[in-house]
Amino acid sequence: MTENELSYKIIGAVIEVHRNLGIGLLENAYEIALAYELKQLGTDVKQQISLPLKYKEITIENAYKIDLIIEDKVIVEIKSVLELNPVFYSQVLTYLKLTNIKLGLLINFNSELIKYGIHRIVNKLINE
Repeated sequence: MTENELSYKIIGAVIEVHRNLGIGLLENAYEIALAYELKQLGTDVKQQISLPLKYKEITIENAYKIDLIIEDKVIVEIKSVLELNPVFYSQVLTYLKLTNIKLGLLINFNSELIKYGIHRIVNKLINE
């Protein structure tokens, strides 16, 4: 399955979670519900993945934690905030670069209409 096909499936699951839970919950609730929906659709979902970072001659353990990695092809970062801060976009892009994954979705579940809370971020450093 391509990244675009996966993102279509993920967005469908996001809509289902948002329809059922609404807005105002903590990010953890949305993450668990979304992971459940995606697993029900038969996708491989990894949650709260702590990864090391190489810096010069040292390794920094648990340098960053990714909310969800779907099929090792799409990173999903979940937020439940009034407004997305530009640093959140940078965070997802950094995760994409460090993992060499092409596509990330930044999802803000605290959006009245969830379509305005879904943001695609592409790692342009990946060669196709």
